[in-house]
Parts: sequence; C-alpha cells; structure tokens
Amino acid sequence: MLKNSRKVEHIEVQSYLTRRHMGLAAALEIAQDIREKIKHQNSVRMIFAAAPSQSDMLKALIEQPEIDWSRVTAFHMDEYIGLADDAPQRFAKWLETHLFERLPFQQVHRITPQADPLEVASQYAKLLNENLIDIVCLGIGVNGHLAFNDPPVADFTDSLDVKLVELDEVCRQQQVDDQCFERLDLVPTHALTLTIPRLLRADRLFCVVPGALKRAAVQKTLYGPVSTDCPASILRQHPRCTLYLDAESDPDV
Repeated sequence: MLKNSRKVEHIEVQSYLTRRHMGLAAALEIAQDIREKIKHQNSVRMIFAAAPSQSDMLKALIEQPEIDWSRVTAFHMDEYIGLADDAPQRFAKWLETHLFERLPFQQVHRITPQADPLEVASQYAKLLNENLIDIVCLGIGVNGHLAFNDPPVADFTDSLDVKLVELDEVCRQQQVDDQCFERLDLVPTHALTLTIPRLLRADRLFCVVPGALKRAAVQKTLYGPVSTDCPASILRQHPRCTLYLDAESDPDV
C-alpha cells in the first residue's frame, strides 16, 4: 500500500507501509518498463544488485507475466575478490539462486574475478559497453554506497567503468548485519565494482531500499549535499530514477 509519493530534485520517491508492498510496486514498474522497451527494440540489457534488500522485488519480478525474458541480457554490479568459486556469499551465486536460474535470460554475464581481477574488470567493461544499458536495479548501502563505491573510493567522474576497490569497514559490517557472513574478519576486503558513472549512464534506475538500517543513508541521499560522502546522493541528478522505500527506511515517516 502506497503511503506517499513525492519528488526530490529528479528522484521520484515512493514510500510504502511494508517491505512486501514496496517490493511488489518496484517489480510492477520494472516489468512494465521491460515490456515497453521490448516493443521498440530487439533486446533489453539490465544490471542487478545482489543483496537481501532486493529479495522482495526480485521475487515479485519473477512472477510478472508477459515478459519475454529470452530477449533480456543480465549483468550484476559487483563481486568479492578472494572467495571460493562455490562460496554462497558470492554475488553471482546469490543471483543464480534468486534470479538467474529462475528465468530464461538471453544471456547472463557474471563477474568472476578469481584469475586476474584487473583483466576481468577490463573485459566486463567491454561487455557492458557493447550496447546501451537500459535498466539498473540497485540499492543503497548503510554508508550510502552504490554498488561497492563506498565513500572513500566513490568518484562521480571516474574514468573507469569497472574497477578494483578496497571495502570500508562500515560496508563490510553491513554484510555481517545482513547475515551474509558470521564475522567481520570473514568478509573480503576487496571487490570489483561497476563505477558510479557506469551506473548512471543507464536509461532507467530502480532503487529499492528497505529497512531501518538504511534510514540515515536515505536521509543523506535525499536531503544532504550531493557528495561522495554519501555516494547515493548523485541519484538526485539522474533524469529517470525512482526510489522505493518502506516505513522503516523513509526518513519522512
């Protein structure tokens, strides 16, 4: 159930009473955007975040009818370095379980940084740049990060599309708080991530941010200065971004 809708600069903000309502609303609008794009182009290229915050939306998206997923190519936006190939915490593995194995995508491009991370970053950037990215489904971190662009490494004018980063402690602690890892020392210290300029070049951004732990980050995103101190604040400058909140994450509730 929609509680309120408002505009903050360019961002359309939709706030819902529950996380489930928020996820369903986002899925309905993402599905409609996919259908509209497929009417006018041969294929749709999408980037997905891998995080528990996206679970409700992805579950609802999978259930949406009349989407020709065989014309959709999927990417994901970041991946840890140093985990075993079969580690359940790997984002590619998480997306396999929650999305990739459940829909007949045309193609799925996974980030696999086990060999040479810098070479993987370069090759993944080439795949991304083969055509326009139509849709990004993303979230916001507790520290305001987009993908793994934490405040210390975020760059609004980054010349790279995919890069190697060191994760800050707030970001790593979030992975423990999300119950993805048992202890902080088990969370990898480095990752590959799509950069902020790469994400912002997409036609349409759908940003799903539930939970009380994200409330302060949403406050800074909407009402703080546009600064890498809160990387998500740059979303206010994207012409087609919708932010979906629940009652716990909305600072105006």
